[in-house]
This record gives sequence, structure tokens and C-alpha cells, in this order.
Amino acid sequence: MMEALDSGDTKKLCEELGDLLLQIMLHSQIATDEGHFDIGAVIEGIDAKLKRRHPHVFGKAEAKDAQEVAVRWEALKRDERGDESLLSGLPKGMPSLSYGQAIQRRAAGVGFDWKDKEDIIEKVAEEARELQQATDDQAVSDEFGDLLFSLANVARRRGIDLEASLRGTNERFRQRFQYMEETARQRGMPLDKMSLEELDSLWKEAKRALSSGRGERI
Repeated sequence: MMEALDSGDTKKLCEELGDLLLQIMLHSQIATDEGHFDIGAVIEGIDAKLKRRHPHVFGKAEAKDAQEVAVRWEALKRDERGDESLLSGLPKGMPSLSYGQAIQRRAAGVGFDWKDKEDIIEKVAEEARELQQATDDQAVSDEFGDLLFSLANVARRRGIDLEASLRGTNERFRQRFQYMEETARQRGMPLDKMSLEELDSLWKEAKRALSSGRGERI
């Protein structure tokens, strides 16, 4: 699904949405056969939830901007959960970076957030320094986690989807490295026989070649 969205291939996206719909229909039918609920209840449930959490659209409430909508959304979810923790209800199987952004958003909903973006950048620098100073394996692991969490915070405040951003970086790396492999093969220079300086030079060549005409920053 994410690959189809990133590629912009609408035909593949249609196919992936069909696969997703199949799962929804399949589980709904199993639940119907077992006497629990049917597809109608699934649709009614999401319809009611959307209306309940968007009173500025379906009710008389007003919202001045998207930020106010997001804050109200979290407040309504808190009311629905009752006395549960603000951080309850998030899928435990979420990717760790996405989970980090999700719990940060919920904490920010009650005002526990940095006032300025610059403060978060300084926090990133602080965590990087602490990572450098860590001495044992556990401390290094803990500080590395803190650094990633701070970077997730920067991304959240700047409206960056961490997973999409990292997928983009992974794809650029894949394309550039494969360019290196193909170029080295054509020149009769196996990568494993090249020096680090030669590899770095070929990497820069790959960046320039793949960036030309596409506006990609190098």
C-alpha cells in the first residue's frame, strides 16, 4: 500500500485498496457467520465516529484552523476513553518512529510540547552530544533512542511524515548504489576491489547523475 502511494501508480493503488477491502469484507463475513456483527455495523461505527469527532463539520462547533481541529480530536478521544491514559489505544505493532510521533502528538494536545522549533533542534544537538559521551553498550543504545525520539519530534513539528521521509531516503540510496554497481560493472571495476576514496567518488557521481533533470538535492 505505502509503495503504491509513494509511486503515484493509481492502477497499483486501486489493486492494493482492493486487497484491503477484501480483508475488511472477509473478517466482517466471519464475524457475521459467528453472530457478532456484519459489514453494516462496521460502516455505521466509522460513520458515527467521524461525525462525533468532527462537530465543526457535522455539528454547530467552529474551528479556526487545522491545529484546533487536531486538538479537539484528541480531546474527544480522551472523553471517549474515560480514565484511560492519554497514550492508551495506540497499536503496539506500529513502527517505532510512527509510535513516537503519535505519543508526542497526544502529549502536545494537553500542552506538553516545545514552545519553539529551535528548542527542539537544540535538544537534538544535546542528545547527539550525550550519544558521543556514552561509554557502555546500554547507555549508547539509550542515547541513540533518545536521539531518534528527538528527531521524531522535529519531524512532527515540521509536518514531516517520518516513515515517508525515511522510505524516500532508502529509495534514493537504493537507486544510487545500484547506479554504482552498474557503472563499476561497465568499467570492469568490482566494488569490493575499490578503495573507500574510489567508492566515495563513484557515490558522488551517482548523486549527480541521478539528480540531473529531477531537481533532487545532492
